[in-house]
Amino acid sequence: MQTPTSDTPFPDAIAQTDPGRPAYVMADSGRTVTYGELVDSSRAIAALLRSRGLRHGDCVAILMENTADYLPVAWAAQGSGLRYVGLPVRLEPAEAAYILRDSGARALVVSPAYTGRAASALREAPGVGLRLTTGAAEEGFEELASAVAAAPPVVLEEREGVDLLYSSGTTGRPKGVAAALPLAPLGTPPGVATLLHDRWGLDEKAVYLSPAPLYHAAPLRFCMTVHRYGGTVVIMEKFDAAAALELVERHRVTHTQMVPTMLIRMLKLPPEVRAARDLSSLQVVVHAAAPCPAEVKRELIDWLGPIVHEYYSSTENYLFTAIDSEEWLTHPGSVGRALVGQPHVLDDDGTELPPGEVGTIWSEGGLEFEYLNDPVKTAGSRNDRGWTTVGDLGHVDRDGYLFLADRRSDLVLSGGVNIYPQEAENVLVGHPDVADAAVFGIPHDEMGEVVHAVVQVQPGRVPGPKLAEQLLAWCRQHLSTYKCPRALDFADRLPRQATGKLFKRELKERYAARSAG
Repeated sequence: MQTPTSDTPFPDAIAQTDPGRPAYVMADSGRTVTYGELVDSSRAIAALLRSRGLRHGDCVAILMENTADYLPVAWAAQGSGLRYVGLPVRLEPAEAAYILRDSGARALVVSPAYTGRAASALREAPGVGLRLTTGAAEEGFEELASAVAAAPPVVLEEREGVDLLYSSGTTGRPKGVAAALPLAPLGTPPGVATLLHDRWGLDEKAVYLSPAPLYHAAPLRFCMTVHRYGGTVVIMEKFDAAAALELVERHRVTHTQMVPTMLIRMLKLPPEVRAARDLSSLQVVVHAAAPCPAEVKRELIDWLGPIVHEYYSSTENYLFTAIDSEEWLTHPGSVGRALVGQPHVLDDDGTELPPGEVGTIWSEGGLEFEYLNDPVKTAGSRNDRGWTTVGDLGHVDRDGYLFLADRRSDLVLSGGVNIYPQEAENVLVGHPDVADAAVFGIPHDEMGEVVHAVVQVQPGRVPGPKLAEQLLAWCRQHLSTYKCPRALDFADRLPRQATGKLFKRELKERYAARSAG
């Protein structure tokens, strides 16, 4: 492999000049992996993949929880001209098999915790010829360490690879979002890495807390950006609000990226728990992936200071907006102005709407993408002007700041009126007894749909009819009646991804089945 020079943004360059620098630390175990160890491991894995026949553009799948083994595999693919796809560990075997087939994966690397699930998936994905486990060898899986040690010397591909990310599947089967595979030499950062580095200072001095699963787009891209520029990542095996604050204090964390659900859980910790931690090292707290209620955002800025940043994008990266604390306080509720692409808000006929009117968000001049093996969906994401959309709804104000309303798939049409359930969700999570909330439409013979809510209460609170009525009254105090849920149920936990995204489809299907019954 061609070794990048010391001023090239790539882990090999840091390993060349400072091999003992910590690349990442596992939060629970405290295991530290240096840049020298990361590069040695990733190069050895890349050599194994090459020796087994994988070539430029071939795909490697990774099925692991957050472990010390994840990033070396990702960097092996990134540093040898391959595509790589992270499989969410919550997937059922049939769902994992679909992604393995759809992505054309030729190799799968799995942790010991998921070899059983992987074996079931592989029965429906026979095209995956190389099957490796980071644990001991077992039926159907080679031990990665032994296979690496036995691999013959090879000349590695001297090009950057690229991640192959799948949409979350919250509204249907996930789709692979295929970016062009670069022909760039090692050390040529993708546009998103340059943007994160330039916008938020992810450099060699950064200590970045990664609280979410590495198989999702933002966590993986943030971590790998930090590694390109020589910083250190602290990886949480699983998010816990109090533990996150302790890690900030212990490791003098400077940067983190979270989703609103995580921030809400931290804000709802007892005041004495929050006050007990020294968070003075924090320079940048970024949130994204879901709308953040305005009152939560204000409270967060009051607590942490004007270091809170927000961005809006998607797996497709068709548009990227960003906003800092000062801008947000003058444009509350906004997700910022465009850094990549230019937003346009159109009605269903394709007519551009004036500032303040809600419609579908389209982007002009954003990054090119296609949905893997789905030309129909790809064509549906574009209009006759070449603009792209992922179906989100919102509006732009006169200053060019974008505001989100909801996803089109979550829109409730009740009696001919459009209702954006995110408004009621934001109100409900602002109640002190509520830990999480989902609002959605359920079938109704007369109205078409009516608004319904499912709530997860704070620990120690007792759900029941009395609390349900209090929460419905709370909604009516803060919103027009037609936007409020007609009824409210309780659940022990809502179906969210570990990144915080809500699988609202599961709730809709469950309640639609009840209605049909």
